[in-house]
Amino acid sequence: MAISDVPESTVTTATATVTTVQTDSDLRHSSLRRRPTSTGGLFDAESAAQDAVRDSCSDDSLNCKNNEDVKDRKTDHAEIDNDNAVQNNVTDQENVTDVTDFKFTYRPSVPAHRRIKESPLSSGNIFRQSHAGLFNLCIVVLVAVNSRLIIENLMKYGWLIRSGFWFSSKSFRDWPLFMCCLSLAVFPLAAFVVEMLAQKKSISEPVVVLLHIVITTVAIIYPVLVILRCDSAFLSGATLMLLTCIVWLKLVSYAHTSYDMRALTVSNEKIAKGETVPDTLDMEYPHNVSFNSLAYFMVAPTLCYQPSYPRTPSVRKGWICRQLLKLIIFTGVMGFIIEQYMNPIVQNSQHPLKGNFLYAIERILKLSVPNVYVWLCMFYCFFHLWLNILAEILRFGDREFYKDWWNAQTVEEPVHKWMVRHVYFPCIRFGVPKGAAALIAFLVSAVFHEGGNFIPKRCMVHLS
Repeated sequence: MAISDVPESTVTTATATVTTVQTDSDLRHSSLRRRPTSTGGLFDAESAAQDAVRDSCSDDSLNCKNNEDVKDRKTDHAEIDNDNAVQNNVTDQENVTDVTDFKFTYRPSVPAHRRIKESPLSSGNIFRQSHAGLFNLCIVVLVAVNSRLIIENLMKYGWLIRSGFWFSSKSFRDWPLFMCCLSLAVFPLAAFVVEMLAQKKSISEPVVVLLHIVITTVAIIYPVLVILRCDSAFLSGATLMLLTCIVWLKLVSYAHTSYDMRALTVSNEKIAKGETVPDTLDMEYPHNVSFNSLAYFMVAPTLCYQPSYPRTPSVRKGWICRQLLKLIIFTGVMGFIIEQYMNPIVQNSQHPLKGNFLYAIERILKLSVPNVYVWLCMFYCFFHLWLNILAEILRFGDREFYKDWWNAQTVEEPVHKWMVRHVYFPCIRFGVPKGAAALIAFLVSAVFHEGGNFIPKRCMVHLS
């Protein structure tokens, strides 16, 4: 009977190791369906190689060094094989999961209705859905309908656009309006001189108020008289009237804000002397009359004066060019609608009190659609394109020139801020009821809106 050199316990351990390696390989083979990669066996092989290296190192140092190199290479290959095995294992598990889900999810026996659901257009679910597709459909229908109307109008009337509506034969003789436009810069300069005198206390406060009233009154009456006395084109008159209203609103804001800052300065001086002042005046606000701040305010896209404004870091020249191109396109669209649709309807209509009443209603309804388009183009050109272009050039930061007025909840921000700041709350502080203050602000806004539309149209009537 031969005697084994290896102890029995060692043989048992080796047998167990082989069995473990086979068991792990079988598990991986059944789950991954690929050639088995024995991680456990690999680690056991490394242990055996390390033992062999240690035994050989005791005999020969050179062989020890070579065996260490072999060990390092084996370790690197083992790590690479281990990473590949883990990646293959994850990929195969995902594939098996996808196949399993596909087999058992889409079987005929699986229930197709599992929850209580409402239709997308039901009253309780309509506002939770995205209506982008319906919006796109409405845009397509709108474009198709208006394209048909344009073709029908061109076939019926031909090309009706004439230059006389925008630039009449007297456009080159509109120099009084042009000179009036340039002379509007005199009024902010006069207001600045008055504020300089008020800061130096050369004139009393009642005189300051009186001078500002005179300046603002002349600033609004003088251009109106020029427009009414000169037979000018519609565009020239409308431009001058718009600039006149803007200058008047800015002058009022400048005078009112400067008056309030002087009051705050006086209150701070009284506080420094130990006198008591109302809590509303107890605040820090230095009043320094600066020509640069006034000049920036006169060209900035705002109607409310303040010494400084939020500024953007840089100017985007490419963005300005794109907005200018949009401005030119939409201005042309607005002129096309006016000349090609609105003028023929008005010229072919009878006086509502001299003709058929139903015919007058039909003319008004027919005129309402292009009128809405013109007002939308006007809003987009002025409040969005032009004011943003001006703000970008001047690096003006606050560009909330309008809110969602199409939801009938807000109004234009520049005029609204001016009305609240210089009309509504001053009326409230003077003891006027809120309803009456709101009515006063509404009437002031209505006067300027209607006056800005009526006076240039009166010139157009003279031309026709």
